[in-house]
Amino acid sequence: MIVAEKISKYFNGERVLHDISVSFEPGKTNLIIGKSGSGKTVLMKSIIGLHIVDNGKILYNDRNFLLMSPKEQRELRKEMGMLFQGSALFDSLTVEENIQFPLDMFSNMSDREKRERVNFCLKRVNLEKANKLFPGELSGGMQKRVAIARAIVLNPRYLFCDEPNSGLDPKTALVIDKLISDITHEYNITTIVNTHDMNSVMEIGEKVVFIHEGRKCWEGNNLQILNSKDEALNDFIFASDFAKRAKQNIDQTSS
Repeated sequence: MIVAEKISKYFNGERVLHDISVSFEPGKTNLIIGKSGSGKTVLMKSIIGLHIVDNGKILYNDRNFLLMSPKEQRELRKEMGMLFQGSALFDSLTVEENIQFPLDMFSNMSDREKRERVNFCLKRVNLEKANKLFPGELSGGMQKRVAIARAIVLNPRYLFCDEPNSGLDPKTALVIDKLISDITHEYNITTIVNTHDMNSVMEIGEKVVFIHEGRKCWEGNNLQILNSKDEALNDFIFASDFAKRAKQNIDQTSS
């Protein structure tokens, strides 16, 4: 479990996060949602340690990240997997070399063990025959799956996904959502997904945290969100046709 307690962050004297307290549970897809500029990316980067917060605590299974030594923080980061918005694959490396990169950096595995682990992860994301391909030879959805394989290659306890469906068509986005959800449940990972995609919220939002103007305004799940009374949240979610249709279906069923 990851717990943020009263997190505040300032940039150039301007307060960007306002005393945010929230917990993210293992074995669930925890989503941070909000408009662009709402502070959701700053919150995720603060949790990871890419931003140093000005106030508050960040606890990883009761371990205070902010009180750790640089060495302890590096050790903790070995337990983290990262899925970046643009996949962030190395163009000059093959698929298997991209996935193996964290193993080369952080593990003491033999070459054989690394190959076995890479092949296992490729199979898990349904890309068994893509080892020798380069990123430029892959579709956007395939690149995301390679990035997921790389993110889980070190058996992380914590998985962070920044806008994983950015640039993908709706059908492919659903495939990526399901893959993230399946892996989260299968390995009991504490997964945090930063997104503004309401389709993802409705598909995999087991816990949803809504950030508005740097404040946590609402939290719940995808079954509760359509009945929220929070005005800012409703303005956000009903900008999506998917959410509007889901709301209409719920109203028709209950009437």
